Amino acid sequence: MTNKIDRRKFIQAAGAATAVSAIGMPSLALGAGKKVVVVGGGTGGATAAKYLRMADPSIEVTLIEQNEHYYTCYMSNEVLGGGRSLDSIKHGYDGLKKHGVKVVIDHVSGIDAKAKKVTTKGGKSFDYDRCIVSPGIDFKWEKIEGYDEAMSHKVAHAYKAGPQTKLLHSQLTAMKDGGTVVIAPPPNPFRCPPGPYERASQIAHYLKANKPKSKIVILDPKPKFSKMGLFTQGWKDLYGYGTDNSMIEWHGSAEEAGVVKLDHGTMTVETQFGEKVKGDVINIIPAQKAGKIAFLAGLTDDKGWCPVDLKTFESKKHPNVHVIGDSSAAKGMPKSGYAANSEAKVCAAAVAAMLSGKDAPTPSYVNTCYSIVGKDYGISVAAVYKLKADGSKIQKMSGGLTSTKASAAVRKAEMKYAHSWYNNITADIFK
Repeated sequence: MTNKIDRRKFIQAAGAATAVSAIGMPSLALGAGKKVVVVGGGTGGATAAKYLRMADPSIEVTLIEQNEHYYTCYMSNEVLGGGRSLDSIKHGYDGLKKHGVKVVIDHVSGIDAKAKKVTTKGGKSFDYDRCIVSPGIDFKWEKIEGYDEAMSHKVAHAYKAGPQTKLLHSQLTAMKDGGTVVIAPPPNPFRCPPGPYERASQIAHYLKANKPKSKIVILDPKPKFSKMGLFTQGWKDLYGYGTDNSMIEWHGSAEEAGVVKLDHGTMTVETQFGEKVKGDVINIIPAQKAGKIAFLAGLTDDKGWCPVDLKTFESKKHPNVHVIGDSSAAKGMPKSGYAANSEAKVCAAAVAAMLSGKDAPTPSYVNTCYSIVGKDYGISVAAVYKLKADGSKIQKMSGGLTSTKASAAVRKAEMKYAHSWYNNITADIFK
């Protein structure tokens, strides 16, 4: 049975557990020539690079990332809702450089696990003792007829924040009052399970204030979704859900009958059962898999994700290569920003220990996920995990969920906690 704990105590315990897991080895032997290359500068990669240097300053850590700035997907829905600017979710790497991380802006073209070498499109080559790969996600473009990477520049997925967020935001602001926004969530598993539904909430928040005659239609290939009870309650409280005047319509299916076709010419999507829905703005979030470099490096399985040792996140495909974040098949952990941050700290602690000839420490993992449904209306879920004795999965030990009976004051506080969490986690990663 899961034990419920006080929210403030959870945050304190989670922070302490993660910190011990990540930097609980200040007296590591200072050997020369220990090199780690981190591929990907998102939440997982940036955290791993920073915490490796904190765990053992003798390790030469090189972070390779193709973009000069990283836009967090978490809190990007608030950009769509009008609650924050795009620049507010934009982060650079100067903070990591201050920790002694060598930051290289380039595109990784290959990882040679046998030669222990990473190569880039810029013609550079980096040797490593261990490599940490945090490639994020890629999309299964072939799953929806008429929708591919080129079309995503016209019909946004906005599940990689930045230009895609800007595109969807511009389409929403240009839409006429009385228009229809169609959202097509992906099948499981995918990055940030509550994300599409927070997105619907934030778009509804924007429409309610600016285009109140408009509506949102969610065509879901699943019969249920993350935090469903809390979201639908919020939609009832704020957007008339379940009434004839509801701003949000959710259509789920037990037979994965989501969107299978897009006709951009008529701005119409079609479901598996032949249902056609026309939208003024269409947001398709495709089915997902591990990032491209994971496939190029041979780190993926037949399901499109990267199997790993859950104690160290070392790949089960190639030794001395670790995979963290959304691409890892971390059974028991959600694919979320906080989970990636937690996995990165566990991995950094393990790598630092292994490079010094020590056993990886016993890991602990945490996750917290906030969603903002509307003005002064936040909801959340939080959990602490540990590794099962046989190493087969990550087990939830305790946690909590916002009560469906929470008062308005509690929901307002949850929104403040969400913003505070964002400021704290981005500082933890990038500063």
